[in-house]
Amino acid sequence: MPWKEVSVMEERLRFIARLLDGESMSSVCREFGISRKTGYKIHNRYRQEGIEALCDRSRRPVRYANQLPQQIERLIVSTKKDRPHWGARKIREVLVRKLAGDVRIPAQSTVHAVLDRHGLVKRARKRRRGNKTEGTPLSAGLHPNDLWCADFKGEFKLGNRQYCYPLTVSDHASRYLLMCEAFDSTKEKPVIEAFLNLFRERGLPSAIRTDNGLPFASPNGLYNLSKLSVWWLRLGVAIERIKPGHPQQNGRHERMHLTLKKEATRPPGMNALQQQDRFDAFISEFNNERPHEALDMKCPNEVYAPSPRPYEGLPDVQYPFHDRDILVTACGRICMHRKKINISQVLAGQRLGIKEVDDGIWLISFMSYDLGYIDLEQRTLQTIDNPFGTRL
Repeated sequence: MPWKEVSVMEERLRFIARLLDGESMSSVCREFGISRKTGYKIHNRYRQEGIEALCDRSRRPVRYANQLPQQIERLIVSTKKDRPHWGARKIREVLVRKLAGDVRIPAQSTVHAVLDRHGLVKRARKRRRGNKTEGTPLSAGLHPNDLWCADFKGEFKLGNRQYCYPLTVSDHASRYLLMCEAFDSTKEKPVIEAFLNLFRERGLPSAIRTDNGLPFASPNGLYNLSKLSVWWLRLGVAIERIKPGHPQQNGRHERMHLTLKKEATRPPGMNALQQQDRFDAFISEFNNERPHEALDMKCPNEVYAPSPRPYEGLPDVQYPFHDRDILVTACGRICMHRKKINISQVLAGQRLGIKEVDDGIWLISFMSYDLGYIDLEQRTLQTIDNPFGTRL
C-alpha cells in the first residue's frame, strides 16, 4: 500500500511499530509498497533521532550564501575581527554556543564564504556580488578580434513550415560578419561545432559577447555557465554578457540583424539549404560590397583581418598553487576521500584545482576562477561571489 498523502507521519509510525513488533523488514516493506532501502532509511532515522525524525523534512536546498540572516553574518564578521587568527571552525563553534536552539547554525564552509566575501581571509580577492543573471562589464572592442558578438536571430518558418534559427557572429570593431548559419534548433553541440570551424578559419578573439540565453549561458548552470562558455574559457576567450532586457548593449550586432531580416529572410527559403544560400550571399555582400558609414564608407572586409591567435586545441590546465587537481566526473561530481560532492555538469570532464585553505575547508578553482568552498562533512559546494562577473 502506498503512503497516504495526508498522514505520512502516521504511516511511518505504523511502519516502525510493525518492525518493533518483530516483523521482518522485507515483509513490512512489501506490504507498505516501499523499497527495503527506503525502509532502512526510515528505521535508521528513527533509531538516531526518535519520533521527531519521522516528520516530513523540508526539501528546500540548504543554501546560506545569499540567504544568511544579516544578524548572523554580522556576528561572524565581528567575531573574526575580534579574533583575527581564528578560522571558520572556531567561529562556527562560537555560533553554536551563542545561538544553539534559537536559529539554524550555518555550515563551516558558509562561515568561511562569509569571511571571504568581507575580505577577512588571506586569499580573498575583490569580486562582484551575486550569482544572478545580471550581465557583465562590457569592453570597448576597439580593434579587430578584440571582441566578437554572437546571437541567435529570432526564429522564423521556412517555406516547408520548418523553423530556422540563424546563428550569427560578427566582429565588433570592423562590423565584419563572420558567420550566419541556419540551424534547426539552438542545441549546444552543433553550435560548438560551428564555432570550432570558425576558430580554425579566423583564429581566436579576446572575448565574445552574448545574451544570457541558451546555449551561451545556462540559467541552471553553476554561475550561469554553459558547456559552450566553459569551452570558450578553456581556450582563453573571455565571456561578456549583456544585461537581460538590454539588447542595445549589443547594438551593432542587432542593427545587422535588422538588415539581415529585411534582405535575406523575406520571403524565406523553401528549405534550410535554400535559406543558407541566401545567408551566404548576404554575408558576401555585407562584407565585400556594402560601405559602412562608421568605417568612413569602407567595407568591413577592408578593415578586418584574421586573429593572430590561431586555434591550437585546448591547452593544458595546471594548478601550481593548489594542493592537487581533480577531475569532474560525467555527472558533474568530484570524489574526495571516498565522498562525492556535486559541482556542475557543465564542468564535466574538466580538471579543477583544490587547496585546503583552513582546517577542513577546501577551495575549488577552475583555471584562474575560484568557484567556492567545500567541507567534506557537508559534501556540498558553497558558492561565493560570481567570479565570472568581471573579465580576468
